[in-house]
Amino acid sequence: MNNFKIVIVEDVPLELKGTLGIIRNDIPEAEILGTAENEQAYWKLMKQNLPDLVLLDLGLGGSTTVGVEICRQTKQSYPLVKVLIFTGEILNEKLWVDVLDAGCEGVILKSGELLTRGDVSSVMDGKRLVFNQPILEKIVERFKRSVNNQLMRQEALVNYEIDEYDERFLRHLALGYTKEQITNLRGMPFGVKSLEKRQNELVQKMFPDGNGGMGVNATRLVVRAFELRILDIDNLRPDEE
Repeated sequence: MNNFKIVIVEDVPLELKGTLGIIRNDIPEAEILGTAENEQAYWKLMKQNLPDLVLLDLGLGGSTTVGVEICRQTKQSYPLVKVLIFTGEILNEKLWVDVLDAGCEGVILKSGELLTRGDVSSVMDGKRLVFNQPILEKIVERFKRSVNNQLMRQEALVNYEIDEYDERFLRHLALGYTKEQITNLRGMPFGVKSLEKRQNELVQKMFPDGNGGMGVNATRLVVRAFELRILDIDNLRPDEE
């Protein structure tokens, strides 16, 4: 790793002391241009001497959004400056998404192994999406869950003999469409009577043992489709009309 210049943005003195210790002891290639505890001090530093890397905390002065805006504005104004997030916001996953959208090179959580020489080296070598173990574990967990949900949905479509039109019909019922509105969808070659017949057939497929002697209306049918993973609540979007 070649020598580089760094600015550290951190508003908690004790955490700043720990971060400075990591940089000085483990990353001698880093020249610390300065530290900033708020947005004003940060932009003043940036005007004085542009760094190669900004190590940025997200929660500054009690705000969890200032860090995101600093990252966004930095990447817009200085696209060659790398931004690595080093944050104690270990539960606020929405912040991680926001700052990734803002263009940061990665997110390091202040837990587990903390900031390592390898993390910084990866960023300085041009790698994107640099994460430490705690956030990687969460990402992998979500990925596995997503894949398993997709597999269960595919199995449900096969097991309950759900075709393309069944899925579209159920999805639009879930979105609050009436049968009359569904018949007007592009590529939906059915009238209201045909959809009513299709609904009855779906009830028989999805409630093979009945519904405890109770009738099944459209709402109960849609709920059952979610229970069986036939419908994916994360991809509940209407087709073009």
